[in-house]
Amino acid sequence: MKKVRKKRKLTEEQKQVLVDRITKARAAKKPAAQLSIAESIRNLPEDDTFSPNKVKNWIKTSKDKLSGMRGWKNSKEKGEKAAYLIEEGYYNNLQAYLRDGVYRDMYYGEGRQHKVKYKCTSMAYYKDGTPKRTVGVIYPDIGTYTQEMADENNESRAVSNKKQIRSNSRAKSKGASV
Repeated sequence: MKKVRKKRKLTEEQKQVLVDRITKARAAKKPAAQLSIAESIRNLPEDDTFSPNKVKNWIKTSKDKLSGMRGWKNSKEKGEKAAYLIEEGYYNNLQAYLRDGVYRDMYYGEGRQHKVKYKCTSMAYYKDGTPKRTVGVIYPDIGTYTQEMADENNESRAVSNKKQIRSNSRAKSKGASV
């Protein structure tokens, strides 16, 4: 049988000495090193979109959502299993982001409400020297490339999307013999 230890009785002076000692120790303690977070994102400011604290909150929300969707994992209902798998993938991507600093998902935010925007770091060019561009990408020379800009560029640049029609030699021979 376990021996029960008596609680020690302290005077007010002794309590105050212990309180002073623990506050001094807490003040001398260094802040958390956050070694579980990737070094590249460890020192991001709090107002940054992908700061570790914000992402931790997104993980918490996603985990709560997943626990509520647990029955959907093997559901036969249309869309339930897909919704569960999407949320599970988002949760895993957020954890991987904190681990290695590479964001893998197309959406971000507490409820996946924002879409990630791409930024061009090095331009690609067609043979005639005009730059290749994609709608929605941020370019260093013009900013965000919009659909209106794409329509304007496509009018000036003649690109043929017509398929070549291959003549069928059998059909010609049948028509000639009749």
